[in-house]
Amino acid sequence: MTITITNIKRVGSDKTESVTIEHGVIKGWNLPEEGQVLDGQGGTVAPALIEPHAHLREPGQTEKEDLASGLAAAAAGGYGTVVSMPNTSPVVDDPAIVRALIEKASGLGFARLKPAAALTRGQQGETLAELGYLKGAGAAMFTDDGRTNENARTLRLGLETAGSLGMIVSVHAEDASLRADGVMNEGPVSEALGLPGNPAAAEAARVARDIEIVAELHAQGRAARLHIQHLSTARALDLVRGAKARGLPVTCEVCPHHLTLTDEALRSFDAIYKVAPPLRTQADADQLLVGLKDGSVDCLATDHAPHTRAEKERDLLDAPSGIAYIELAFPLMYTRFGDALGLEKLVDLFTAAPARVMGWPAPSLDAGAVADLVVLDLATERPVNPAEFKSKAKFTPWAGETLKGWPLLTVVDGKVAYQRS
Repeated sequence: MTITITNIKRVGSDKTESVTIEHGVIKGWNLPEEGQVLDGQGGTVAPALIEPHAHLREPGQTEKEDLASGLAAAAAGGYGTVVSMPNTSPVVDDPAIVRALIEKASGLGFARLKPAAALTRGQQGETLAELGYLKGAGAAMFTDDGRTNENARTLRLGLETAGSLGMIVSVHAEDASLRADGVMNEGPVSEALGLPGNPAAAEAARVARDIEIVAELHAQGRAARLHIQHLSTARALDLVRGAKARGLPVTCEVCPHHLTLTDEALRSFDAIYKVAPPLRTQADADQLLVGLKDGSVDCLATDHAPHTRAEKERDLLDAPSGIAYIELAFPLMYTRFGDALGLEKLVDLFTAAPARVMGWPAPSLDAGAVADLVVLDLATERPVNPAEFKSKAKFTPWAGETLKGWPLLTVVDGKVAYQRS
């Protein structure tokens, strides 16, 4: 199959060009038009985005999301590859489940799936899963996300074992005893509302512990690669900076919701703003942005976490945590922080940066590269309309907000995975 996309510009260039894709790879630029010709509408072309942290809820929780809806939503958001989390029913701790997910996703024609597998059996935190077999089945990383790793000895063994396999361990870094029953950030807002708070110390204490485990293994010459998910506090970011300064193999991600929303939103008592870790203060958000600018934060991730509307309409004490917005992550970041970060840096944070974290080759638009690309409309402003979402979670904190940077076209493995109508 051959596709030619015309009337596009590469990031950092004002030159109008075309790209020809054949047999799933980029054949070249500005060649004679061949095959199916698609008008890029003057959009900016970039490598397709990479999502290192999303909840697609399959198997067993398909009332919230499934592979078809989640990967279609990802493609609509400009993503070519999605790493799915294993906290499903059953947990993704069996090589057969990993293989089944990859096989099913490959036939859907949307974003590519790279399932993460559980670090421990049943995500119970006590006994390691069969990590070698899970890697062989196609697992992209190991994580007990959805659970915090309370058993430090098991995490240490998991880091060492995964490191020897060339894999990363990704952690939800919160001390469960400090977090307790907190439903929002602990501070003046939680006190004013009379709601149980989740202190910044819960994240910082766990990040400190996990870094010290990596430091010990590293000093002993044992492999260990730690990736800290959805970092939310300035205190934890300082700890990551210190680890990097020591040369430790530690990376971290930040989510757009922790950059664009704060605990002030919880004054509405609307559980749509309930996430884990919780929305923090504006001071925290400001420091996370600094971390993106100076490289202390390695990449962006959405932690796309769909729930049913009925679940999110419960009160704050009972509603589940999570926001689903993979379809608008790039427009949100481009609109809010495009000037502060610059387009090239922002694209890197969504593409090459998560690839570096995962240990994958950097995505490329050069001839011969796999044809994963997105065409972005950086000029046209459009309101967020959740009714148009491909995701089953058709609600969002940013409903009605006017954004620019929306994907016009997403190509994955040389095939059109999304085209805006």
